[in-house]
Amino acid sequence: MTSAEPTTSRVRRGLPFVAVVGAGLFVWLMTTIGRHLAEGGTVLHLLGGYVLRGGWEVVLTPRVLMPVAVALVVVLAGPALAARVRFGALAAGSAVVAAGWAVALALTSGWHRLPEPLSVVYEYPNDVPRVGSIGTFLATFTDFVPADSADPWTTHVAGHPPGALLAFVLLDRLGLSGLGWDAALCIGGGVLAVPAVLLTVRAVADEARARVVAPFLVLAPVALWVATSADAFFAGVASWGVAGLATAAVSTGWRRDVKALAGGLLLGLALFLSFGLTALGLVAVVVVLVHRGRIGWAGVVRVLGVGAVGVLVVVALFALGGYWWLDGFHAAGDRVRSGPSYANRPLGFFLFSNLAAAVLAVGPAAVAGLACLRRHRLALLPLAALVGILASDATGLVRGETERIWLPFYVWVLCATAFLPARQLRLWLALGAVLAIGIEVTVRTEW
Repeated sequence: MTSAEPTTSRVRRGLPFVAVVGAGLFVWLMTTIGRHLAEGGTVLHLLGGYVLRGGWEVVLTPRVLMPVAVALVVVLAGPALAARVRFGALAAGSAVVAAGWAVALALTSGWHRLPEPLSVVYEYPNDVPRVGSIGTFLATFTDFVPADSADPWTTHVAGHPPGALLAFVLLDRLGLSGLGWDAALCIGGGVLAVPAVLLTVRAVADEARARVVAPFLVLAPVALWVATSADAFFAGVASWGVAGLATAAVSTGWRRDVKALAGGLLLGLALFLSFGLTALGLVAVVVVLVHRGRIGWAGVVRVLGVGAVGVLVVVALFALGGYWWLDGFHAAGDRVRSGPSYANRPLGFFLFSNLAAAVLAVGPAAVAGLACLRRHRLALLPLAALVGILASDATGLVRGETERIWLPFYVWVLCATAFLPARQLRLWLALGAVLAIGIEVTVRTEW
């Protein structure tokens, strides 16, 4: 071994710490700039916050012991358990523990925190009683998107395709009405993204790397917004769509086509939950393209082609119902740009503060993992997600609240934790848990 090799090894071990310190300084800088803008009279529409949406108020009660207990178990036992349990049990168990972590964090501030975020007038459940005939709802949905229409949809409904509200309407019509069930839909959807990502990582790379990622998906700070925001549900649907394509690429025969079609249908549904999920397209392509050497271009085209058929089926069904996605997209954009919360928010600041909020949401482990990326096909997953985030940011339509809006992208950024040094896994898990609990205790987040 040459003298240069130990030095190179030390530099690599130190890179994640340098990256996290740099990211922390970036968050501090954007917080300082946000405070300066707010004190100067700029209305940031962040409820008193400067990066995250939510004002500073410490709420420290004995209930904080719940997330502390969950975090201790995952930090101390998570990596070892993930390495040896049956993979099916790992995927299912990770979703259960992720739900426990998200709920425990929310309950730190009181039992009301699970359904409360969905109770405000701007959220989807507010407009559920307005929907009568599903056909009429779809055919006339765009008519009520403009703020100056006769009876405009509430803010979140108008800013999304009709599928988002329709999910809550269908839940209500199944007899599962009330904010408790609405919260369960969001949280359940969010935590079900965990096994989808694990299956995708196994398909793209191998099972060993999926096992490394599992505890980080469970204990990530994103759980703060899984309980409770509708974007968590969006993340679950989109993640299973990507997983469908990823597993199709490693399957053969009719199973390949079935999985690709299922993945396409789910990705098509995702497009009717949030316009922003179009930026997730690169992730969906990458999970298939990495297998080009094994299945050839014909295999890649087959999987993506069948997946595209699934997407088009969903688009066609909504079009037959009277809703055309492109018309809705333009109407929603006009609604966003016409609102005071858009006009008052300085673009120059939010282009960067959006990213600072993302840093807090994915946590130090993901940042450290990104610094450890090396030439490997799995590295394309978090990088593709980052491209999607930057594309969304560059549109200028997203100004704040990215800690929840980009949830469907964060779960893929967390795949970077597969590249963390083995000896540092528990350290990064612990730091992420401390950050999440710290935010929950000190910031009155809206979701």
